[in-house]
Amino acid sequence: MNKIKVGVLGATGAVGQRFVQMLQGHPWFEITALFASERSAGKRYVEACRWNLRGDMPESVREMPVLACEPGPDCQIVFSALPSETAGEIEEEFAAAGYVVCSNARNHRYDEDVPLLIPEVNPEHLKLIEVQKRKRGWSGCIVTNPNCSTTHMISALHPLHIRFGVRKVFVVTMQAVSGAGYPGVSSMDILDNVIPFISGEEEKMELKEPQKLLGLFDGERIRYADIVISAHCNRVPTRNGHLEAISVEFEDRPTQEAIIDAWRAYNPLPQQLRLPSAPRPAILYDERPDRPQPRLDRLAGSVPGMATVVGRLRPDPLLHYKFMALGHNTIRGAAGGSLLNAELLVAQGYLGQASAVLAESAVMA
Repeated sequence: MNKIKVGVLGATGAVGQRFVQMLQGHPWFEITALFASERSAGKRYVEACRWNLRGDMPESVREMPVLACEPGPDCQIVFSALPSETAGEIEEEFAAAGYVVCSNARNHRYDEDVPLLIPEVNPEHLKLIEVQKRKRGWSGCIVTNPNCSTTHMISALHPLHIRFGVRKVFVVTMQAVSGAGYPGVSSMDILDNVIPFISGEEEKMELKEPQKLLGLFDGERIRYADIVISAHCNRVPTRNGHLEAISVEFEDRPTQEAIIDAWRAYNPLPQQLRLPSAPRPAILYDERPDRPQPRLDRLAGSVPGMATVVGRLRPDPLLHYKFMALGHNTIRGAAGGSLLNAELLVAQGYLGQASAVLAESAVMA
């Protein structure tokens, strides 16, 4: 069967390049359109894009023309790596024109009718799409993924929340410079330094994203989960990989062995469906006393950069337990998260029966 045609909005930026890289050779998707700013529109991709990822720019996209961010090209899905300054209106235009928009931008994350999705955590929130289409009169839709730090934290907490109920969380993040985009943080600011402030980051982790992700769909909206979170967010001089120190209090205090068992037994829907970008297992527990580490573990797992690595689990004298969690911020925390969202949409038939058949046949193969 033919692959599903996709486009990338903001294709020349750091996350846009990661989308392009991850879509190469994808079993279901084929890039047919690259979109960027008016400054880049009309150029060949190789002319418009300063490629900053390891390895060469894929040959299949080098000569593709860069298009203005306007609906019209022949594709079903667009992946949005647009900056928040422009993403909101452009994404709405594409959704209204019938495209499925899988967005990494923050603009629509808190919209009542827009799914904020981690496929392992809350796949049932995709039911919001029907509410969204009905309310807005769109033939397409918008689905978002959360902030990178929230993604790694909630991915580690979700199997524990299912079994034991999470009540309180205290988290300190050590976030890589790539999270600020390119060119990002000045070298004079970050070398020999840690910056104890990332604008808007703590509010995302404390007040909205986790509560929506862990909330319940009531048929019209998401009823936010009642979880208290306190966050300190820091920029550190590592290139990729966000490391988080997490302390947690449960409704019922489990044993340390029960927590490890919850992580190791975790087998959520994307893994059951064997989606192409779903790591198996979703969570890797590392027993070594000095792991996980960004340089050593950010690409761990069956799909490099898509798994969450946890370790250093031990009792916490203030709450119940504490541990470290690591995730790749530009893969799982950005482009890879949107890509997995799109795969789940296909597998569950949101792009039509033919797309669902494609997904099923690929999995069976």
